[in-house]
Amino acid sequence: MKEEKEEKEKMENNEVEKTNKEENKKENKEKEMVPKEDYDALDDHFKRILAEFENFKKRSQKERETLYNSILSDVVEVILPVLDNLENAVKVETKDEEYKKGIELVLKQFNDVLKSKGVEEIEALGQTFDPELHEAVRSIQDETKGEKEVVEVYRKGYKIGSKVIRHSMVAVAN
Repeated sequence: MKEEKEEKEKMENNEVEKTNKEENKKENKEKEMVPKEDYDALDDHFKRILAEFENFKKRSQKERETLYNSILSDVVEVILPVLDNLENAVKVETKDEEYKKGIELVLKQFNDVLKSKGVEEIEALGQTFDPELHEAVRSIQDETKGEKEVVEVYRKGYKIGSKVIRHSMVAVAN
């Protein structure tokens, strides 16, 4: 009988404990629940922070690209006179054909490197004069040419994308 009584007490204690645990769980859930207004405010705040972060990433990416292009154009601008001299060296008459081929290969390699970095030569000869791309240093009267047509290029111009690194130095007709 004593054993039965102890067992009964244990069962009652277990039931009381279960009831207490369930009540504690309900209380904890009620404590954890956030009022709808607070939830909406937190959700709105989270969305705003997320949007600001996305804008920051886009702005940072654009700044990096702008900085890269700016540095690249500064470096290319300094190197362009070397390119001009290589082009002039190729035009010079020489008896040593191997030497001339070597200069041509260096010039080709130089142009390939510039092209791989997005540097483009500005087309000028035969084009209509554009002050955004060309620098007029001479005017020629020629009735066979169109108005404001570029008829001679004294120095090639270069650009990266839409940014002009160096304007083409040209002669313009009419």
